[in-house]
Amino acid sequence: MKRGGLSTLVFALPVLVIFGVFSWWPIVRSVVMSFQKTNLVAPATWVGWDNFQYVLTDPDLPTAIRNTLYFALLALVIGFPIPLVAAVLMSSVKRLKGLYSVLAYLPVVVPPVVAVLLWKFFYDGSADGVFNTILGYVGLGPYAWLSSPSLAMPSLVIEATWAAAGGTVIIYLAALIGVPGELYDAAEVDGAGIWQKVWHVTMPQLRGVLFITFILQIIGTVQVFLEPYLFTGGGPANATLTILLMIYNYAFGRSLGGDYGAATALSVMLAAFLAILSLVYFKLTSSWSKS
Repeated sequence: MKRGGLSTLVFALPVLVIFGVFSWWPIVRSVVMSFQKTNLVAPATWVGWDNFQYVLTDPDLPTAIRNTLYFALLALVIGFPIPLVAAVLMSSVKRLKGLYSVLAYLPVVVPPVVAVLLWKFFYDGSADGVFNTILGYVGLGPYAWLSSPSLAMPSLVIEATWAAAGGTVIIYLAALIGVPGELYDAAEVDGAGIWQKVWHVTMPQLRGVLFITFILQIIGTVQVFLEPYLFTGGGPANATLTILLMIYNYAFGRSLGGDYGAATALSVMLAAFLAILSLVYFKLTSSWSKS
């Protein structure tokens, strides 16, 4: 071992132990529990693949998968371009750029539960609700935002986009600093407008960052839980039931006596799907992000 290697290992060992205990051990324990019948009260019994079969035959699973994919699609359509556009506009201003950055990031520092409860107040479906009152000035509404099966999911996506966009805006702003200014100058000499600069200069320069944020957003939206849990509880009529909400219902829906085996089985399947999706995505985009 090279000089200093042993001392480095000694200093790193506590971190490795803590990381293993609090990160890897729960993963291993979850995989084991997915093959057991357990509610953490009675002794666990080994049931093999029964938990996976039970989850796959649950009639609510197709609904949860469809709702989760719908949420992810809406979040990509609504939430993916907004931070990029905001970052480009903020980077082009000459004054108060720091203030705009703070305002953009402010929703991120609001506790998630507080943010959801605040927006739940805004989404009041009566004519006196905040959003319905604003729309009433232009002759629209009132809308039953969280009580309508067709409006509930888009309402959740709008709040989730507002809550999470600030962090992505800061990432894009940091990446835009590395874009050579002479590229914009050359584009301006050629008569390019702001959106032509974005398409032909900004987008190619941020390609690698965009690929990373894209897959991170997919992973994050597929694991959505807080919004459907606090806003609607999965309703109305299971319109906002998601995969993570199903996992929660398996484990804690009946308090003590929850089916932790089924919950961990569905968790393992979701983790495996996201791992495969990430590997395929990075394999397909590895050459694109560098070209």
